[in-house]
Amino acid sequence: MPTDVDYSKEYRKKLGFSNQTVMKDFFSVKDIVPEVNYGYIDLLNKRLVEIIAKINGIVVDYLKPNNLEKFCEENIYSVYKKLKNNGIIDHMNNQWRRPEGVYFNRMRGYVVSKYFLRALSMVFEVDVENIDFIGDDDFESVEKFNRTWKADLEVHLPKENKIRIEIQSWFKGINDIKKHKVDEAKRIRSEEKTPTVCIHFDLFNWLVAFVRLDQIDNQSQNWIKREQMEGQVVFNIDQNPNYFAWKLTDDPVKYKNLDLDVNW
Repeated sequence: MPTDVDYSKEYRKKLGFSNQTVMKDFFSVKDIVPEVNYGYIDLLNKRLVEIIAKINGIVVDYLKPNNLEKFCEENIYSVYKKLKNNGIIDHMNNQWRRPEGVYFNRMRGYVVSKYFLRALSMVFEVDVENIDFIGDDDFESVEKFNRTWKADLEVHLPKENKIRIEIQSWFKGINDIKKHKVDEAKRIRSEEKTPTVCIHFDLFNWLVAFVRLDQIDNQSQNWIKREQMEGQVVFNIDQNPNYFAWKLTDDPVKYKNLDLDVNW
């Protein structure tokens, strides 16, 4: 008498599947790769420009790029062309989402980080040249284009000190930090003695929060399960003014005046 394993194997074989993975992909339609709608992406790029234009219309004048059109060309359209020409957009299917949506979310965060680079130089009182992008995103090849848990920026301060900066841009008024980012910050602090600060742009409420990631208490009441994110455990940044210390219509705050306890 055949075992259940033999029965199941024979069943799959009769359906025409000799490989379990292929059968799983068939039932979940993962074997059908949708074509990217580049006409839709053209509209998404226009929306990115509109978002930056709205931000640019409200922030204090000395934070604005000298040439907004040039900024958008360099940080939206030029990056888009590289991603498209190198076939990277076709592979943007995180968690089985459409490539166009993944592209827009990633580009939106990237562009906001680039836009506020001058502001961050004022927060940390350094030249822009002392702020490095250290994430592993590479626009030249699919193989090197990876989304990692590394912080986005590294600020080089006097006396050879440095701070890692995790930039977040959120647009719905719900403000969370994923647990793996906190875990990574604590690992970096332990191994390299480098602190990590999350600078969280709540562009729905026009506020910016500063959170020292490597010092978040594992027992904090701010840890919650976010059902909208498949039940992921996240650290909720509540409206405590100790976090949200900068209103974007005001001058940038100085990190030395924040309660971040940055030390080496």
